[in-house]
Amino acid sequence: MKLAVVGGGSTYTPELIDGFARLRDVLPLAELVLIDPAADRLELVGGLARRIFAKQGHPGKISWTSDLDAGVDGADAVLLQLRVGGQAARNQDETWPLECGCVGQETTGAGGLAKALRTVPVVLDIAERVRRRNPDAWIVDFTNPVGIVTRALLTEGHRAVGLCNVAIGFQRKFARLLDLAPERVELEHVGLNHLTWERAVRVDGEDVLPRLLAEHGDAVAEDLRMPRSLVDRLGVVPSYYLRYYYQHDEVVRELRRKPSRAAEVAAIEKQLLDMYGDESLDEKPELLAKRGGAFYSEAAVALTSSLLRDTGDTQIVNTFNNGTLPFLPDDAVIEVPATVDATGAKPLPVRPLEPLFSGLIGNVTAYERLALEAALKGGRDRVFQALLAHPLIGQIAYAEQLTDDLLAHNREHLTWA
Repeated sequence: MKLAVVGGGSTYTPELIDGFARLRDVLPLAELVLIDPAADRLELVGGLARRIFAKQGHPGKISWTSDLDAGVDGADAVLLQLRVGGQAARNQDETWPLECGCVGQETTGAGGLAKALRTVPVVLDIAERVRRRNPDAWIVDFTNPVGIVTRALLTEGHRAVGLCNVAIGFQRKFARLLDLAPERVELEHVGLNHLTWERAVRVDGEDVLPRLLAEHGDAVAEDLRMPRSLVDRLGVVPSYYLRYYYQHDEVVRELRRKPSRAAEVAAIEKQLLDMYGDESLDEKPELLAKRGGAFYSEAAVALTSSLLRDTGDTQIVNTFNNGTLPFLPDDAVIEVPATVDATGAKPLPVRPLEPLFSGLIGNVTAYERLALEAALKGGRDRVFQALLAHPLIGQIAYAEQLTDDLLAHNREHLTWA
């Protein structure tokens, strides 16, 4: 079994490698290829990846290349974890929206739209080249904004599934609070990528969410950075990203007072690359935990195994709605539990959603459709419409200014701008 990772020079890749090494019985890899245009980073990350495999006794071969076509040739699955424009572009996404009093974040609001516009054309080009080399290969997308990128891939007919680590993060946290093995905890996770709620937490078929909140509500709320009273009133656990909607103005004030997350990550990445160059290092360093993306490797291994080994088990993924949420179009991409096998992901039935949740999901889905049209076709008016439709913006003056700012900061990445 051969797997290729596009964006393999990421400082986060050793987390992925560690997961492949530890879970080799779940996903038995014969060959792993890391692909990245940044040859200097690739050399450092690739060297550490080989040392991790060697230390853990994994027999698979690891190689790396800047040649995309050669790297994906013969791959059974291709993982996408790229960042167009790097941390510098992310830093812009997180800062210029604040000038209008809007959230600056890399996947949400105006910053998220900028990332989508930069990313979708690049990902579709990669996917088309993968299809020409190997039409049967699966594409697992971890590239943000996952919902929009996955919708672009599926709309173009690619064999693709979107993946996010939010759900597995909740599963592991709840299991720890309940003192249970993670595999015993099943989530009723529903929504869109970075716009989800945990409506039930089942253990052996019993919903223990009320008990979880009663006994550990303070810990859950503190982790979300939301008031305990809100979590109790909702009776569900919203993802951290709901802070940008439920506490928008407070978050803007916080973001204005501190360095951007991109600046923090850039500093961490510099330290990590220095560490990766140490040939005595043969395991992922503890510092990597501060980089983000917890449990991504476990989720990626599980999903890729389901696709390639035809297991038919349940994974929480991003895929076409196809009637699962009846208030959305079939070609919307939702994030829910799905049966995953060699034919792809099929969403499991979802209980009717309360208006408090379905209303916001419908609004953001409309924005995502407009964002995808802007990414595919370009044009200032399409960018403006997407921003105007976003529930965190929605005012003419803000949408006009943010459109100008977005274009000014991204001209080098947008051929039509």
